Amino acid sequence: MAAADSPSVTLRRRDLCSRGIRLAGKMRSDVIDLLDTYVEQQGLDASVSVAVVEGVPAAAVERWDEQSGTQRLLENLAAYRTFRTLLAQMLEEQREQLGEADAGLGRALAAVLLQVSAFAYHLEELLRLESRGAPSEEEAGPPQPLHLGLFERKLRGLGVLRELAQWAVRSARDLRQLAKPSLGSSSAPSTAESP
Repeated sequence: MAAADSPSVTLRRRDLCSRGIRLAGKMRSDVIDLLDTYVEQQGLDASVSVAVVEGVPAAAVERWDEQSGTQRLLENLAAYRTFRTLLAQMLEEQREQLGEADAGLGRALAAVLLQVSAFAYHLEELLRLESRGAPSEEEAGPPQPLHLGLFERKLRGLGVLRELAQWAVRSARDLRQLAKPSLGSSSAPSTAESP
């Protein structure tokens, strides 16, 4: 039996995946709440359509079922590292735009930024468990800050938050797939682990 298929590694992977799924669910809930606040505070219409935003990773993927667990983890990690940079930029822009006039939105952005950072670390842990170290931050290449007008920044922020909510859904799905017993493994989930 290979080291990656040992019972302790399998249990650790399932535990990390379960915690990751809970983290992704909490993050999605908080991002949805933040979206409502953001739309209200920025004076935007919630139904406004935002085109694909440059530098924002898209959660949609073709042939999702053909991806390996490692591919899924690497894509998730790259996305959350990008979101960490984008949210930090949004937080800075928010502080410049409103100062301390709206501390609530700033706190909510900071809380989601913290969750994104924690989730990226969680994904790195899973990659280490898979005997695949996480790529360095330099390889990912953070998006360069764009010089946009106020309205464009508001729309970009809306696009970032909407896509982050979609990534939280995708991440939970990816982690559920990774937590499934491998086809070559004879261990079936116990009734306590069944949904």
